[in-house]
Amino acid sequence: MAKRIGLITAGGDCPGLNAVIRAVAKPAMREGFEVVGISDGFLGLIEDHMRVLSFNDVSGILAQGGTILGSSNKANPGKFAVGVDKDGKVIMEDRREQCLQLIRREKIETLIVAGGDGSMTIASELAAAAHKAGHSLNVMGVPKTIDNDLVGTEITFGFQTAVSIATDALDRVKTTAASHHRVMVVEVMGRNAGWIALHSGVASGADVILIPEIPFDFEAISDCVRVRSRHGKRYSIVCVAEGAKPKGGQIFVSKVDPTSPDPIRLGGVGKAVADEVEKRTGIESRYVVLGHVQRGGSPVADDRVLSTLLGERAISMVLEGKRDRMAAVQHGRLTDVDINLPCGKQRTVPLDDPLVRAAKEVETHFGD
Repeated sequence: MAKRIGLITAGGDCPGLNAVIRAVAKPAMREGFEVVGISDGFLGLIEDHMRVLSFNDVSGILAQGGTILGSSNKANPGKFAVGVDKDGKVIMEDRREQCLQLIRREKIETLIVAGGDGSMTIASELAAAAHKAGHSLNVMGVPKTIDNDLVGTEITFGFQTAVSIATDALDRVKTTAASHHRVMVVEVMGRNAGWIALHSGVASGADVILIPEIPFDFEAISDCVRVRSRHGKRYSIVCVAEGAKPKGGQIFVSKVDPTSPDPIRLGGVGKAVADEVEKRTGIESRYVVLGHVQRGGSPVADDRVLSTLLGERAISMVLEGKRDRMAAVQHGRLTDVDINLPCGKQRTVPLDDPLVRAAKEVETHFGD
């Protein structure tokens, strides 16, 4: 029987996932491996949904958005929600042993996981649990998140597409802002890291960029708008990361989902900024929340290339006999790191990042 590799696309969907599937599966099949596609992230391991992929399954999917395998950002085998008790508390169960039994039944020797820090943590925990039980499971990671916040790599696939989408949206609202002499606030994703807001804000020439790493002051933002108005700039564009927060204040939370491994759903900062600016300046202010549109659609060319490089790197590491690694980019070069490196961490924007400095030099305001 051919050696078997399990392939999971975990967490939120992301442009470039299908390109990774293609880049892993085609070389693996050519080397004689069977590639088992696990459906809906780790939920496929919990519920036993998987199938052996054919060459036709992974052909023609390079530019396709989403993932042909499906995904889930709620299925943590170590803390899997199975219901609620009489007091309304979510009941969690540890399903890792069940997953490992399935992996052994299917004779999967290596699990390749495309995901973020949470997915890498789950993969690492599965490998550790297998080792403790006296079995061998090799795990390989492919860094995926539009937020670009994984420790160990300077870029993740999906990020460049999200920045392109956000930049296009900022460019478009600028014409409305100029026509109606408004302040337009655009809220972008990123969790607790400001990479999307920083890059799309700079790329679009936003007047104010608000990121989680630099707490903002409502009056400072309003003063920036007033100064622009006095100098004949009758509109302003504000790009705000969903995790940005005011000085001395808290992040804006739209929802708490106790069934999810990451229960906090951020949202609301864009509306708060627009409301405060209008109240303080008297200038009409509107807000737009881009939300999941940043994660959808076809990946841009750079993400198609990066996904191909990272996916191929994952299967190359298997062929080289490496264990428990994550493909990565460091100093502009393809490499790999210990899969435990990004677990439980986030790579945020350094205050001395060159792009922050460059943005300030062209008179972009950071609300501080």
